[in-house]
Amino acid sequence: MNEYRRKFLVVVDESKEADRAVTFAAHRVKRTGGTVVLLSVIDSQDFTQFLGVEEVMRAEAREEAERLLDAKRARISQIGQGIRTESVIREGDLVAEIEGLIRKDPGIAILVLAASAGKDGPGALVSAFASRAGQLALPVIVTIIPGSMTDEQIVAVT
Repeated sequence: MNEYRRKFLVVVDESKEADRAVTFAAHRVKRTGGTVVLLSVIDSQDFTQFLGVEEVMRAEAREEAERLLDAKRARISQIGQGIRTESVIREGDLVAEIEGLIRKDPGIAILVLAASAGKDGPGALVSAFASRAGQLALPVIVTIIPGSMTDEQIVAVT
């Protein structure tokens, strides 16, 4: 019988909040097992505005997404050897792609987000999921990490 291994989904971008979410998920998986699923979503709306260079822009965006995923995998390996990861690159609307991946992969049990520590609120992604919490029919837990947490604080709560 195969052992159930829950997956922690983290949306990656260049933000400090994404780093906090990756750090939390990696430490949690290191302690409890499972897999960190790193999702990079390319906004396809950017390509439609520039006729003739759409494919070049798409290729550049994909290269950037791969570079970012490589950097996050390197960060995870600093946290611990043997932490399982999966990487996914999607193109489209960020929230729709997150929901689509969760529906497609029943192993994803937890969506890990990090809230912005800024004065302008928790950030667009946290706000999008928080405002729709009662409407979501996704079978996952949404964990929101304060974006201001240090590595030491994250380790203490995982």
